Amino acid sequence: MKQHFLSTLPCLAFVLLLRQNRSQPDPSPLASFSADWNDSRYLACNTAVNSRYMNDNEKEVIYILNLLHSNPKLFANSVVTKYPEYMNRNYLTNVPEYQSLLDTLRKVRTLPLLYPDSLCFESAKCHATSAGKIAYVGHDRKTEECKVKKHHQGECCQYGYKDALSIVMALLIDQNVSSLGHRFLCLSDYAHIGVSVQPHTGYGYNAVLDFYY
Repeated sequence: MKQHFLSTLPCLAFVLLLRQNRSQPDPSPLASFSADWNDSRYLACNTAVNSRYMNDNEKEVIYILNLLHSNPKLFANSVVTKYPEYMNRNYLTNVPEYQSLLDTLRKVRTLPLLYPDSLCFESAKCHATSAGKIAYVGHDRKTEECKVKKHHQGECCQYGYKDALSIVMALLIDQNVSSLGHRFLCLSDYAHIGVSVQPHTGYGYNAVLDFYY
């Protein structure tokens, strides 16, 4: 009996460790920029975690936007300030829109969280898929199916990036967009969102974010 008991100790230890690891939340997608983002209060920002119709990357776009909404100043002082070097895009520090983004986020108030919406997602997915196939750039729906599924009150389209953080940062910086329309949409009071990232024959990838009150 003694030998049997001792031989099971590693197994018991492994099970306990596995249970402990399962109870711990995954690190924040912004943890590389500041450990403050791992604070448990930001777990509520992961509103799309249980959405079955979006993939993990699309869910992360919403997660990052909600982290931004929850603490714009921390986002500015951790993510935005470190992003150029972190992504090896140091040229961004000389872009006027980058500097204005820092100024804006250090002044903006806390914003409501965004929640995933299946109708917004279907709208975004249809447009991202159809636009990607014909290398289209813009907001006009090119198929009857997408015209029927259109469901948004605000829309961002981003071309060239696949990963969630690059998509969000490109929209926030909004380089060469005089109206800064994408930035203002991302910093709006919309309540619902659908995100789709699809292949694009012209730019590699395109992301469509459809917002709704």
